[in-house]
Amino acid sequence: MSVNDNNLVRIRDLHFSRGRSKIFDGIDIEIPKGKITAIMGPSGTGKTTLLKLIGGQLKPQKGSIQFHGEEIPTMNTKKLYDARKKMGMLFQSGALLTDMSVFDNIAFPLREHTDLPEVMIRDLVLMKLQAVGLRGARDLRPSQLSGGMARRVAFARAIALDPEMVMFDEPFTGQDPISMGVLVQLIRSMNDSLGLTSVIVSHDIQETLAIADKIYIISQGKIMGHGSPEQMNQSKSPWISQFVHGDADGPVRFHYQACPYKEDLMAECHIE
Repeated sequence: MSVNDNNLVRIRDLHFSRGRSKIFDGIDIEIPKGKITAIMGPSGTGKTTLLKLIGGQLKPQKGSIQFHGEEIPTMNTKKLYDARKKMGMLFQSGALLTDMSVFDNIAFPLREHTDLPEVMIRDLVLMKLQAVGLRGARDLRPSQLSGGMARRVAFARAIALDPEMVMFDEPFTGQDPISMGVLVQLIRSMNDSLGLTSVIVSHDIQETLAIADKIYIISQGKIMGHGSPEQMNQSKSPWISQFVHGDADGPVRFHYQACPYKEDLMAECHIE
């Protein structure tokens, strides 16, 4: 990756399997700096696994995963931890520490990874909470938060160390329409105002299309298509069209493969 390369993450010929199950079969992905890139596809296609590979929690069987031009899979522990400080993560469950207040959840990475004095940590935490609209909730425990509030606190924690990239694992799942709208607007506005690079893993079509700059659609270990939201909406691919528009039947069939219905009723069905 050259110095002038506009991609923060570059993935080439990625292969990853779990046992006999092939999750990725030679995929290529580029994540441009300062943009929102969405990784989409049906449930179980390895979207969260991809985030773990980028973060170095998992190693591929084959292929290249570069962050700032350096190979994540071959990094030693120290270099990997240094790289992770430049990555924020919003987990699907929020993953807030239940015995800590909202304030202490956000202060945790600052206390763990910096030598800043408490007075400066306090200012930084309040800045992050102000950015997500929850400065007044600093003394609450996670159990006292609504689902949408918990996601916003998790977002504030993800940007506590001012990372270059934030990865969002299904940020809209289980949210009511108002909370979902707040999160959509927050991800877009924070990405632009902070100059972040955002990676969203999701199967929530409309919300993701509304804010993504670039979209990859994954299925069966392959990239089924990629491009802008407009290109995905106008795609002539039957598979992409079915996924984007939520059609019940298409290349992904409504009926599981079976012998003819009449034969089955007559007990004449023979499946090899």
